[in-house]
Amino acid sequence: MLALATSSTQAQSSIDDLGEKLVNDFLTEVTTLESRFEQSLIDAEGSIIERTSGTLEIERPTRFRWSYDEPYEQWLVADGVNIWSYDLDLEQVTVKPQAEALANTPALLLGGAEDALEQFDFGPTTVEEITTWVRLDPKDKASGFNRVELGFIDNKLRRMVFFDNLEQTTLVALYDVTVNEPIAADRFEFPVPDGVDLVGTPASADTAIP
Repeated sequence: MLALATSSTQAQSSIDDLGEKLVNDFLTEVTTLESRFEQSLIDAEGSIIERTSGTLEIERPTRFRWSYDEPYEQWLVADGVNIWSYDLDLEQVTVKPQAEALANTPALLLGGAEDALEQFDFGPTTVEEITTWVRLDPKDKASGFNRVELGFIDNKLRRMVFFDNLEQTTLVALYDVTVNEPIAADRFEFPVPDGVDLVGTPASADTAIP
């Protein structure tokens, strides 16, 4: 029995090592990423309460853009200094300093550098059919999230699951993923459109994330 337990522990340790390597490789080797995504918000009872879709663009270490197309159009642009949230239907823009807005959030893993992992602890890695799920627990328990799970298929990030403190779950599936290809710089710029309401004050460039 002891031998079986030891073998099982060694096997799990090997799987956990693989999970940590997959996340580290994603943070260090993927400099740009473009993808379509489908997102589902699931309540505590397991019912889907919202479905959205759009495109995701990342340019490490500090810039990303989420563009929601359905069922409403909304942009979330991180330019390295600020995060701009633009609701096209409401004609409203909300801006927050990026370093403050991303602290201890799963978005830090997407638009952040390798040191983003300093704000998370690795949990156990599991393998479910063709997907390797890597669990990350935020060190700051007041971050609003209980845990994050990243799903890798063929060693590539294809799924993200965010578990928040309201017992809601957000599942993001990535499709048509392209990595390490140039992305136009203006995709990560946000000139405030004329005639929209601006909520918040943009931070200055000297507060940019290093």
